[in-house]
Amino acid sequence: MSFQHTLATPVSCAGIGLHSGKCVTLTLRPAPADAGIVFVRSDLGGARVSATARNVVDTSLATKLSHRGVRVSTVEHILAALHGLGVDNAVVELDAEEVPIMDGSAAPFVVLIRAAGIREQRKARRILVIARTVQVKDGDKLAELRPSDRFRVSYTIDFEHPSISTQFFDYRHSESAFERDLSRARTFGFLHEVEALQAMGLAQGGSLDNAVVVGADAILNVEGLRFSDEFVRHKVLDAIGDLSLAGFRIAGHLLAKKAGHSMNQALLAELFSNRDNYRIVEGAFEAELPAPQPLSVLENAVA
Repeated sequence: MSFQHTLATPVSCAGIGLHSGKCVTLTLRPAPADAGIVFVRSDLGGARVSATARNVVDTSLATKLSHRGVRVSTVEHILAALHGLGVDNAVVELDAEEVPIMDGSAAPFVVLIRAAGIREQRKARRILVIARTVQVKDGDKLAELRPSDRFRVSYTIDFEHPSISTQFFDYRHSESAFERDLSRARTFGFLHEVEALQAMGLAQGGSLDNAVVVGADAILNVEGLRFSDEFVRHKVLDAIGDLSLAGFRIAGHLLAKKAGHSMNQALLAELFSNRDNYRIVEGAFEAELPAPQPLSVLENAVA
């Protein structure tokens, strides 16, 4: 039996918003079973926004939530960290609209969650089991969820830049794999795009301290990359945060090519559009599921 988990104690950190450039304090607090992840705006009298797909209002540059006029933005990294470490229920309290970007990865949030501790709750987890394949496409972009006995992500990116090019990463979820293989992968952007965004009043908090910045023919960060394929790993990290907005642990296999926040949410919408696409079970499940596909087959599927 798999049980729900929350935090053992409250814990806080502070940083700046990537787009707003404003200082913000974030506090993680325990929450009761079945509460899910809830954002609380302390600067707005404790207004609450649940981390669910129905509250997604914008996916340009980051994933943004809103409920009854209360907005929370850039939620994907903290959601990925909570989901990746098995935290089902938590309050994320902010004193501003945007989650702090920290170093551009989920690693600082992993440290925060580890410091708080994780406590088991005597309530079974609910698992969303993919019953049949669902897919969304946009030109050569693809996002697809297939039946699987576990949560798995196979992701391909393709950029016409010598520092990135084509990268593929196959991730099979566990807490240790998330912390080791994904949590430190940072967000990235191209110098000319960053400059254009800042001229528009966006990315005001962006710097080489919280993003991998790609110049015309090289990476500008002096320390270089944390992984040779850090770019695609970060895309997997984002996808985990975005898909956590399903509100359940997912037993399914995400295949993605050149996708992003928008397609991740479109995929969830497609999934929930037909009740035959999934089933929800408590604690554990038994099903006739296909054997895991060889890596070569997956690479061809998203090529």
